Amino acid sequence: MKYFIRTFGCQQNTADSERIAAAFQARNMTPARGYSDANYVVLNTCMVRESAENRVYGLVKNLTKLKREKAEKGEVFKIIVTGCMVGVAHRDTSGKYYDKIRSAMPGVDEFMPIQEVGFDLEPVRQNETSGSIPISNGCNNFCTYCVVPFTRGREVSRPYETIIAEAKTMFLNGYKSVMLLGQNVNSYGADLTYDKAKMKPVYVKHLGRYRIATLFPHLLEEVARIGFEKVEFFSSNPWDFSDELIEVIARNSNITRSIHLPVQSGDNNMLKRMNRWYTREEYMDLITKIRASVPNVVFTTDIIVGFCGETSEEFENTVDLCRQVQFDKAYVARYSSRPMTAATKVMKDDVSHREKKRRWQVLEDLINKPMLERLKKKYNK
Repeated sequence: MKYFIRTFGCQQNTADSERIAAAFQARNMTPARGYSDANYVVLNTCMVRESAENRVYGLVKNLTKLKREKAEKGEVFKIIVTGCMVGVAHRDTSGKYYDKIRSAMPGVDEFMPIQEVGFDLEPVRQNETSGSIPISNGCNNFCTYCVVPFTRGREVSRPYETIIAEAKTMFLNGYKSVMLLGQNVNSYGADLTYDKAKMKPVYVKHLGRYRIATLFPHLLEEVARIGFEKVEFFSSNPWDFSDELIEVIARNSNITRSIHLPVQSGDNNMLKRMNRWYTREEYMDLITKIRASVPNVVFTTDIIVGFCGETSEEFENTVDLCRQVQFDKAYVARYSSRPMTAATKVMKDDVSHREKKRRWQVLEDLINKPMLERLKKKYNK
């Protein structure tokens, strides 16, 4: 028996697929070259954007035709869907979303919640020198546009010692770099308690009060001291980026100097509508603070254009912030309505597709086009 896994979406989904591969290989299955060569096809889905969801529907339609052809030859061919689409179906108590995907994809043999795949097996990593370690799953922040709390649930941290053990095993197996993954990676440990003196939780003072306790600075430094040439983390949030975390990055030269810090918008009214717990000014202050402590740091970010009610002035405030920060790269997305989110329930998606595309192009030209030109010059030399 052979398996083939198609992964949509983020690094977290890629890490999940590596664990799925380990589960198949534990059953003496081998990887297939492609869909037609496989007996089991797993689609690890993404729902952050509507376009990713639609690609899954189209692919399943084509795979269902292949399934019928194989059935005529007496060959085993199963289609399994997992990941974020199944996560929403699993958490939607009304059952409406499950009915939707079941109706849209009748050829699917199994809708498998990703939590059924544990961490007891060593992942089948795709790279022999760099790899990722999920340290938490889920998110508690409930940004109004974001479906992640419904696809992956509330944030759950993996045990601290388990993560360190996995990192040490990777290092002993010859891995040069490691990336720590979480939907809100720098809030790691908010649901854990430790008594060791070195493990005192770190709080971030925000809007005049202290936010959640996090163990991430401790974890990041301990992983950095294992001996990796490079330690990265993804994705961090501005409201949990503590002074202690900045100090850890500054004193460990093998921790990445490319920090992904999603801003989503550069306008305070937009940030409120998005339920982002910081202001434009606080974000800029954090950028300034990190730059003062970490030489040669660069920033990448996430930005949404055309979110509900975004005016031209609000968008221009985002453009202005981008000019000031000078991001090295930006993942710019055109807003699309997502099931179960607050924006879908109570806000109006009132920015036209044409205007969303125009605003997307403005930021692409401002941030990503110069980045591509720099890369061309670098590699042409």
